[in-house]
Amino acid sequence: MSRLATGIDVLDRQLDGGIPAGSIVLLAADPASQSELFLHELTTTRGTLWLTTVRSAEAVTDALERNPGPTGNPTVRDVGGDAPLDAASSLVRDLPEGANLVIDVVDVLERSEPPRYRRFLNDLQTHMVNTRGLTVLHGLKGETVPDNRDLTEHMADVVFDLDTKIDGSEIVNRLAVPKFRGGRALNETIKLRLAERVTVDTSRDIA
Repeated sequence: MSRLATGIDVLDRQLDGGIPAGSIVLLAADPASQSELFLHELTTTRGTLWLTTVRSAEAVTDALERNPGPTGNPTVRDVGGDAPLDAASSLVRDLPEGANLVIDVVDVLERSEPPRYRRFLNDLQTHMVNTRGLTVLHGLKGETVPDNRDLTEHMADVVFDLDTKIDGSEIVNRLAVPKFRGGRALNETIKLRLAERVTVDTSRDIA
């Protein structure tokens, strides 16, 4: 099975080369975290369509340009209007072979009626398999998680769960991969440093 790199070397090594082609990944993270760096790194790997549902396309493009780390040059489209699910579906149908798709954030689509959202995810999964591309759904954790998040987690082939905590004077980021369909989930979390890039935190935890 061919693997697609995430752009994060340490993660790709842990995942035996990356994510299986044709997969949908859910990246679940706190709103007040540096999870956006994962999306920025992904854009360096191959052509990317970035669908934004909350921020404007200009805001996303500006953030990419201001990022001191490496980024690609994704096509950014704002689908956060009156019919976000329809707008996203229309753009997904035109994705070329082997492309990345980023939906940031998926929460807006998750607030659609369950049958319509389920149909969207099934169509997306079929398109990813046919084009051997990679989708990352950026989902926010917190008190207002949409009811359809369970459906997203079930349909996703891979789940990245980023946990961000403030521990005294230190910000601790740990990444769990509890689900990996067609591969090996990680038994332990990875402690990360999220600054200009996503790197491994090599500092020792002192009990």
